[in-house]
Amino acid sequence: MSKMSHINVIEKYDEHRDAIHHLLSSILSCFADAKMFEQNQQELSEQLKSLCDYYPFISLLYLLDAKGKQISMNVPGSYFKHSPQTGRGFDRSKRPYYLLAANSDSVVITEPYLSSVRRELCLSATIKMNNDDGTTKGYIVLDIDLAATISFLTGDSKRIHFDPYFKAVYSLIVVGLFSVALLLLYLAGKECWEVLQTLLSSEEGKLLPFGVVIYLTLALAIFDLGKTTLEEEVLLYKDILRHSSTRRTITRFIAAIIIAVSIEALLMIFKSALKESGEYIIQAVWIILAAGFLLLCMAVYVYLGSKAEALLLKRKNHKDS
Repeated sequence: MSKMSHINVIEKYDEHRDAIHHLLSSILSCFADAKMFEQNQQELSEQLKSLCDYYPFISLLYLLDAKGKQISMNVPGSYFKHSPQTGRGFDRSKRPYYLLAANSDSVVITEPYLSSVRRELCLSATIKMNNDDGTTKGYIVLDIDLAATISFLTGDSKRIHFDPYFKAVYSLIVVGLFSVALLLLYLAGKECWEVLQTLLSSEEGKLLPFGVVIYLTLALAIFDLGKTTLEEEVLLYKDILRHSSTRRTITRFIAAIIIAVSIEALLMIFKSALKESGEYIIQAVWIILAAGFLLLCMAVYVYLGSKAEALLLKRKNHKDS
């Protein structure tokens, strides 16, 4: 399963916006101290490290003077050590977080934006610190990794660490499925060559092509299963907390099975027609009925699942309003 795309992150942010803002406001309110403006870079790093032990989604800390000029280097969080320690002397007076904080005495939080340092969606939480005489001493800014914050709030942080292992296992399974599909394609090619060497006018020759079709059908079903597994579990992001993601995966797997079963029924009907004995016609009818029943069950599942999700969304919107 891949990481969240920017669209996924924005959607999740919209769902949990109030909780995220409340959390960040409480963190910065407790963490901010006017003494930080007298601390050196090492002291700031140690102080931020202690905060990151509890809140690992914090990516950067830096200080601004009263005019919005950065007076400290970027202090990276414990899990973002690759971030460059630059920034001192940069003019941040035009940035949204400075403009918002300049007109407020409480914590202000920006809307999501693309970080110029990490190239990931982030939020900036800023608080203005005043001198004893009421003048502005400066601003403390915390940059927050938005995707990591959402994972922290939804209890998904630990599972993310296992994602590479899950992907590796799924990738091995997909390689195995594709290998079997290639083997079946080879057997289909070999069978096709034998058909070309057989007298097609004989009764035996009429049935030989069905061996090729059977190999190709199995290869199609197995390849489609491997492709679905690769897309759903390795390449695409899947929100396991949202029922629509599970419904999408189940629907794709069931659809692949229905296609394979339907083709098998069609082959049995053709065999019966060629033999003119009706030997397989009853079995073919039962397989067609089974495929139709699977299709009906899938339709009911998709319909009920979408209705349930719509009701949950309606209830959530009603609570928010």
